[in-house]
Amino acid sequence: MCGRYAATRDPADLAAAFQVDEVVAERALPPRYNIAPTNPVYAVLERRENGEQLRRELRVLRWGLVPSWARDPRIGNRLINARAETIAEKPAFRRAFAVRRCLLPADGYYEWFPLAGDGGRRPRKQPFFIRPRDGGILPMAGLYELWRDPTDPDGEWLWTCVVITTRATDELGRLHDRMPTFVAPDDWDRWLDPRLDTLQDIAALLRPAAPGWLEAYPVSTLVNDVRNDGPALVEPVALPADVSSAGIPL
Repeated sequence: MCGRYAATRDPADLAAAFQVDEVVAERALPPRYNIAPTNPVYAVLERRENGEQLRRELRVLRWGLVPSWARDPRIGNRLINARAETIAEKPAFRRAFAVRRCLLPADGYYEWFPLAGDGGRRPRKQPFFIRPRDGGILPMAGLYELWRDPTDPDGEWLWTCVVITTRATDELGRLHDRMPTFVAPDDWDRWLDPRLDTLQDIAALLRPAAPGWLEAYPVSTLVNDVRNDGPALVEPVALPADVSSAGIPL
């Protein structure tokens, strides 16, 4: 799964990297090293309004997808990940998968690895930060939705998103069996294009990370608390002295 990630790049840099036509945000999001569900995040998407030409936008969305048919937006608190294997079948995701796809730019994401327990104690969980080895942008595949309170037809639209996950590959599979799904840069245009509506063709664009593309290293347990933020959260740390690194992907 993906339940926490970091995204610190300036919107102008993201706009250039993804060749967006417009940045739609009242104000820029600050650099954040501990993004959690329900937080605002940047998303790259394409829309066509009033029959006009497609425009690529960088927008601020809330992480946690609220389906258009939902009665209560709190359902988004649970819909933070969508499994690539079943995304075309689930009522919460299948419509968005057909026409509302996006990319969620990140620096990297966190996973927790259970360390060996001591006697009857519960295993400790060591956080790891996973990022591209070259320090580049991690473009996670996602979906977005628009929701408005059915009791307030003139109310504002709520824009939300979900991260698509798949089976982890390479040595990262030892860290966690799930990971975000990615779309190759050469396929970004097709992935974002809402006119591509053949589910088989859409699904073919999703892929796990190429072997060796990502690296994982242990970081401070400060990331365990969503109230903590700052660059110290992604700095490498040494494993505790009483912990063996055997079986841990480093």
